[in-house]
Amino acid sequence: MADDLPLADNFAPATEADWRALVDKTLGDAPFESLSKTTLEGLPIAPLYPQAARPNAPARAVDAERPWEIAVLTAHPDPVRANSEILRDLEGGAAAATVAIDPTGKAGVAIGSAQDLARALEGVILELAPVALDAGFLGPQAADWLGAAAKASPSALLRFHLDPLSALARAGASPGPIEAHLISAATVARRLADTYPQAQLFLASGRAVHEAGGGEAEEVAFATAAALAYAKALVRAGLPMADAFARITLGLSADADYFLTIAKLRAARAVWARLAGACGAETTARIEARSSRRMLTAKDAWTNMIRLTAAGFGAAVGGADAVILGNFTDALGLPTAFARRQSRNAQLVLMEEGHVGRVADPAAGSGYVEALTDEIAREAWTRFQAIEAAGGLAAALQSGLVAQAVQTANAARGEPRIIGVTAFPPAKDTAVEVEIAAARAVAAPSPTLPGPDTACPPLKPMRVSEPFE
Repeated sequence: MADDLPLADNFAPATEADWRALVDKTLGDAPFESLSKTTLEGLPIAPLYPQAARPNAPARAVDAERPWEIAVLTAHPDPVRANSEILRDLEGGAAAATVAIDPTGKAGVAIGSAQDLARALEGVILELAPVALDAGFLGPQAADWLGAAAKASPSALLRFHLDPLSALARAGASPGPIEAHLISAATVARRLADTYPQAQLFLASGRAVHEAGGGEAEEVAFATAAALAYAKALVRAGLPMADAFARITLGLSADADYFLTIAKLRAARAVWARLAGACGAETTARIEARSSRRMLTAKDAWTNMIRLTAAGFGAAVGGADAVILGNFTDALGLPTAFARRQSRNAQLVLMEEGHVGRVADPAAGSGYVEALTDEIAREAWTRFQAIEAAGGLAAALQSGLVAQAVQTANAARGEPRIIGVTAFPPAKDTAVEVEIAAARAVAAPSPTLPGPDTACPPLKPMRVSEPFE
């Protein structure tokens, strides 16, 4: 048998006109343009694209054995149970953990001291498993608690993830001036930076925009403006500009629409490269992608497994350095051990069986993805400039500029097609099991700083399916 079989020799190459003819035949009297659509922000999505001339995202290096960091989020109110979840996740294939801290126990682990956090991290080797924090306005205090848990080990892999601007956006108010919170966070971060040279200090996240219903460009613009605000704060605290950018992680959401997720993450890398270059910091963006909560359904919650897998795929292909997948029961309550295992395994299958991370940028050259990447990047840069022209992110939040952009995107949504809710709802809803835990508040230091509170229109989290459930 010949080595090369000329199977395609008798077929002429298909041209764009050939594809158009097939589409026109299928559409009948409907025009070809009827297939065109737009994103929530009005960015065009054409029905057909030519091959792209060049990639629109900066190149990045990928470790073929561990192309991204499989991370998990722990929010069980009991520190002992949270510790059990973290250890089980790490033993089950996760590589990193994020601890959501809430002294009231309502939206995270009831932690109010270094001893509480140490209990939640008992048995975790911080030199091997990175630990991140999600502590809102308690971020500076929590950073010191995590630093105490690491016992000044210079090889500790810590993610302090200070992010007071997201806390302001979600709450609609800060306990004291937001500028004072920026100074406090940067001061603590600068103090810990030398002790922990591998630590990430700030998380410049745009997820507050996404979870409130905003579009992709606004989310990237928010994250970019937060990164600039945090870099400036770190420089004022004494850290060189290049080091400041290198210690900031971008936080973005991963949605079930994996093409938009891929393009958004690639666009964020391009926008970051432009911003960092303009500031004299030639650093590659480090992106933490967390699965969207707004896409999850309470009705027919089993379908969330598909959404989460699609989000994980989009995050991995888009080039996320760390991926946190939520649980399919998150719209109903705390996850059981089964739900957490499903979340871990979705990433493990994508990485170790699907080999999704074997190529650094699988979408490079795709006409559709490259065009969408370019459109999101350009729109995000324009919106970022508008935020800076308004006086920076804190001022843009207070003026309502960001909230107005989110409101406009929500108004453009229309009635969604949601499997299991508005489309193909089950005849009988199969119940899912969730963890029942009573919130127990603990004493914690007050995050209030001297001066008048800063107020802004809050970016309230929403779920797209909620009005139809």
